[in-house]
Amino acid sequence: MASFAQWVEGARPRTLPNAVAPVIAGTGAAAWLDGASWWRALLALLVALGMVVGVNYANDYSDGIRGTDDVRSGPLRLVGSKLASPRAVLTAAVVSLVIGAVAGLALAWVAAPWLIAVGAVCIAGAWLYTGGSKPYGYRGFGEIAVFVFFGLVAVLGTQYTQALRVDWVGVTLAVATGCLSSAVLVANNLRDIPTDAQSGKITLAVRLGDKKTRVLFQALLLVAFALTLVLITATPWCAVGLIALPLAVRAAAPVRSGAGGKDLIPVLRDTGLTMLVWAVAVALALTLG
Repeated sequence: MASFAQWVEGARPRTLPNAVAPVIAGTGAAAWLDGASWWRALLALLVALGMVVGVNYANDYSDGIRGTDDVRSGPLRLVGSKLASPRAVLTAAVVSLVIGAVAGLALAWVAAPWLIAVGAVCIAGAWLYTGGSKPYGYRGFGEIAVFVFFGLVAVLGTQYTQALRVDWVGVTLAVATGCLSSAVLVANNLRDIPTDAQSGKITLAVRLGDKKTRVLFQALLLVAFALTLVLITATPWCAVGLIALPLAVRAAAPVRSGAGGKDLIPVLRDTGLTMLVWAVAVALALTLG
């Protein structure tokens, strides 16, 4: 029976910046339009956390019952390691997604009811990533989904629900955040290329191969910081976002050096930290600007 600490590890806390950073960035974009609202930001954060934790547990469940996680070098998986029953992990996934959905309904009610449809698509995307008969995560579309849901939808949704409109600053932030968020998944899938290929999980990394996946990871980081320079045209304060650049360099170092297996696990942490520091810095810059 899994301990509380193992359940926390099973939720994959290294991926939580994928939930927090887009909301921070979107709130900064709303502040740029003089529309920031702390309580709507908190609701958006609850939505994002519910989605990320829910998709992580759903992934654990789906990969576990398929046998994909029987042999892996990454962080703990509850079902694959037999520490928790598939039913218990599925329940945790459903509860997390329901919490996110309830917060999303409240946010849509006060902002725009049509956002309920967007939320439904997000929940479907969370489940179908590795769930269902034809999971898109097994066909190389995971990074695209992360870019859309944790970049475009999360950032622009946060900005819209507070300011009731979006602008080019929000779009630029959304694309940059989507690149950083996708980079986290690319690092994860780079580490798992050997085991994923063996188990039939054809991720984008498996399709591209080791060398091209490493190039993709670095390109995503580069695009994010190039867009930071674009944001400087809105306000010079956005230059403070470059404070996260040393973290990005540290995250990319094992990827550039050809490290593999467990040696790539810190890349997830450092990429998530890069995204979080960058989002906080840019959001503060836009607020001051």
